[in-house]
This record gives sequence, structure tokens and C-alpha cells, in this order.
Amino acid sequence: MKSESMMPPTHTVLSIFLGCLAATLPLSRTSAAEEARIVFQNGRSVPISAVAVQGDDIVINAAADGFTAGQKLPLLSADHVYGDKPEAVNRAVALLLTGKPKEALELLGPVVSSHAMTAKIPGNFWLEAARAASVAYALNGDSKECADLGKEISDATPQQGIDPFVSLGKALLLPKSTEAAARETAFRDLTTDNLPAPVCAYASFFLAEALKDSKKNAEALEAYLMVPCLFPSGGMILNAAAELEASEYLTAPERRGEALSLIKSSILQSQGTLLAVEANKRLDSLK
Repeated sequence: MKSESMMPPTHTVLSIFLGCLAATLPLSRTSAAEEARIVFQNGRSVPISAVAVQGDDIVINAAADGFTAGQKLPLLSADHVYGDKPEAVNRAVALLLTGKPKEALELLGPVVSSHAMTAKIPGNFWLEAARAASVAYALNGDSKECADLGKEISDATPQQGIDPFVSLGKALLLPKSTEAAARETAFRDLTTDNLPAPVCAYASFFLAEALKDSKKNAEALEAYLMVPCLFPSGGMILNAAAELEASEYLTAPERRGEALSLIKSSILQSQGTLLAVEANKRLDSLK
């Protein structure tokens, strides 16, 4: 676990962030989203909407791309998933990070269901959607649903045992009576270098939220900046949410330029989501 003494000073973290901002901003995309497909080891592929998984086999439900209805292929012959991530995932993550977990689940449910057959295939979009849904369940106080989905996620990633998002869910489900220090420790324990970037990014964000509730503003700013600075591969929407929250702490006139940089980055990384709307409002308020 990173102790507070090991964390870089806030101004250093922000300097690092601003220095690498231009290199990490996403490129704009104008092409239509491409449906996810399962690509087999022989190079052939089929849209996931045309298949189902039965035991150890992939079954073709509808004739497509040279495959016949009823045809079976070994699940192990699937090499990877190809295509574009469902747009609903980013929109849902933006919702759950802005206090709307119920609305997030309405978007995530269909994705988790329709991509379930790809859960054990490399490159799938199910894992990100399922992990986000587990966070939304926890934020909504749905402990059973969170635990059940956590087991499904762990079953899909057996190489790492119990998925760390299970621990994140438990931290988020801590009762309101839990002491602030214990809550903060639960999140800090999930920001270690040996854990996947997505869980570290979520944990850092919610650590910042806990610190914010305790009026520890300097530490909250630092924790928000950890998301894009230390765990940028955790996800663009997480980065955008953390940047937008961090900008609130840079209200002094001499730091207005830093706040603007954070907000503009947030807008670029969250296009098409509620976060972009909120970030644009914040930008207008600073003009």
C-alpha cells in the first residue's frame, strides 16, 4: 500500500499530468461503431449477435459470414474479440461517477447480457462492463447483486483468483457508520502497483471522494490526480471524471490555467457522456 508519505506532492503530480497531457489525449473518431466479433485462430470471424456459448462450444445461432446455423466450434478456438466498445459503457461509467448508479445499470445491463458469451475470450468488452456494473451495484447498496457479479467476474479471470473488483465492491458497501480512516484505508489498499490499473483508478477516485467528505481538500486533490497520472490506462472516463473534480480545487487566480487544462482534457476524453456536458458547463463558468 502507498503511504501518504510516499505520495508525490500535489504540485508535482499536477506538473507531471500537464506535461504528458498532449501525448495522452484521445484522437477524435468519426466512423460508425463496428459490432464486436469473435475472431477464431484461423482468421475467420462472426458477430457476437449470431452466436451463443453452450458448455465448451460456440454455437452459431444464425447463418453469418460462411457459418451455418447450428454449427459448433470449440470455445478454445476463439482467439480474440474484435470491434468497437459499446458506446453505452462510457456513458454508464460517466453516470456512476456522477452519482447516478441506477441509471448506469440501465445502460450496462444489456451490454453485460449480450457480451456474456465472450467473458473468457481475450479482448472482450464484457469485463469492463461487468466491473463497472459491480461498482454501480455497490454504489446503489445492492450487496447481493454486487457479490454475484463479482463471482462471475472472478470465474472469467481465474488466473488472478478473486478479482480485485470484489474487494472494491466491499469497500464501497461499507456502512455509513464506518470511521473515515477505515474507509480511506480500504481504498488505499486497492491502489498498489500489483493490481490492475482499472481497480486502482476506481479506488483512487473513491478515495478522493472519501477525503473530500472529510474536508481533506489537499489530499482529495492529490487522490483525484492519481487517476490520470498514475493509472491512466484505467479508462478515459475515469480520467475525465477525476480531472473535472480536481479542477474544483484550483480556484485561486494563479492556478486558473491549470484548472482550464484539466477541464479541457476532461471534455476531450468524455465526449458523448454526461461528464462532457458537466465539464463544458464548468469551462463556461471560468470564461
